[in-house]
Amino acid sequence: MSAEPILEARGLSKTFRAGGAVFGKPFQAVKDVSLAVRPGETLAVVGESGCGKSTLARMLVGLETPDEGEILFKGAPIRRDRALRRQVQMVFQDPYLSLNPRRTVLDIVAEPLDVHGLAKGAARTARVEELLTAVGLDPAASSRFPHEFSGGQRQRIGIARALAAEPSILVCDEPVSALDVSVQAQVVNLLIGLQQRLGIAIIFIAHDLAVVRAISQRVMVMYLGRAVEEGSAEQVLVTPSHPYTVALRSSALEPDPARARLARGKATRGEPPNPVNPPPGCRFNPRCPRVTEQCRQQEPVMHKHATASGITGVACYHPMGESDKISA
Repeated sequence: MSAEPILEARGLSKTFRAGGAVFGKPFQAVKDVSLAVRPGETLAVVGESGCGKSTLARMLVGLETPDEGEILFKGAPIRRDRALRRQVQMVFQDPYLSLNPRRTVLDIVAEPLDVHGLAKGAARTARVEELLTAVGLDPAASSRFPHEFSGGQRQRIGIARALAAEPSILVCDEPVSALDVSVQAQVVNLLIGLQQRLGIAIIFIAHDLAVVRAISQRVMVMYLGRAVEEGSAEQVLVTPSHPYTVALRSSALEPDPARARLARGKATRGEPPNPVNPPPGCRFNPRCPRVTEQCRQQEPVMHKHATASGITGVACYHPMGESDKISA
């Protein structure tokens, strides 16, 4: 695996207005988030609902424009470069809403081919059939409409459409959350197989840690718009350092009764703060069992450093010690 990132995001921030574009109160959905992903690597972005994961994903693919920061593909800005934008494609969360019900599968999957002028006529049809085969669907399905397929099949169609542009990076925004558990495993295995065969990088947005652990090499944890921990999947999911990551890990189902009791003792209580009026200092401090006065007054900065497995960092004044961490 190359040590050079294929996609980088530097200092991305995005502010929306709650209650209307004119009179609504501003809140930062994403604040100063940076990430990097290397060719053939899967970076998972995890956190509670409302933490900014999907907004981050939409900025990476150009569906939202960052208020601050930049996105680079192989070191080059991609905001206005159509050829580079083609390199980053998205698989959406809802397979029922992300496909046009009035178009056939042929036209849906071929849309990137039409937009980028990649194939026409017989070559266009042949390419669509090739893509459907690659995602495990019968090429004859190209003449059918989305309502004739199950949820898992529709998500495969969405993946085929994303692959049509021949991207280097797939941004998957919770692509299995709307699917049955058995179908989730099929789609995850499909993505893993495609990555191994095509060498693509994947940014996988999710909240299910079991799925994340199955597919990712590295993990970034977000809380209320900020990145709070990043590292290898083994490090972040098995021996987390940030108290919030520990809380996420504790919330996952645990079949071992002894570990389940330990996890319950570390679970976070309370609800996330209102993003329109976040607390001063560390945004996690109202729910953190290790909070101090410093945490209430000063927002911690993530200090990153390079390791053999990639970038590692934690934004916390009092990270968990070895005796505090939950073993897998």
